[in-house]
Amino acid sequence: MPARVLIAKPGLDGHDRGAKIVARTLRDAGFEVIFTGIRKRIEEIVTMALQEDVAVVGLSILSGAHLSLTTRTVDALRAAGAGDIAVIVGGTIPPSDVPKLEAAGAAAVFPTGTALDVLVAEIGKLTASPR
Repeated sequence: MPARVLIAKPGLDGHDRGAKIVARTLRDAGFEVIFTGIRKRIEEIVTMALQEDVAVVGLSILSGAHLSLTTRTVDALRAAGAGDIAVIVGGTIPPSDVPKLEAAGAAAVFPTGTALDVLVAEIGKLTASPR
């Protein structure tokens, strides 16, 4: 059974082209992908992640609120007893924020310009072992 990945657009960011490209790329690589659509609250993302039994939640964030939204998502998943779901984040992320996101609980960070084959390989590593 292919690993399940939820691609989410938290907050008020309405730009979804990159998230759709990532979703299509992951689907083409053999992952089962659920795309939430835009402007989702953290609570909605966590509920969908639990209902869909995903291994990974991918946050696509272009708004500049990546630190807050990632921290809130990781905390909400842990509070729901789903801390084993890996949270990854991609988008407009300054290199200086990558260690901060990792410290906040992000399993991987993909700033704008990350090659899609790198993204696929990294998510493959995250989902290779059973949860």
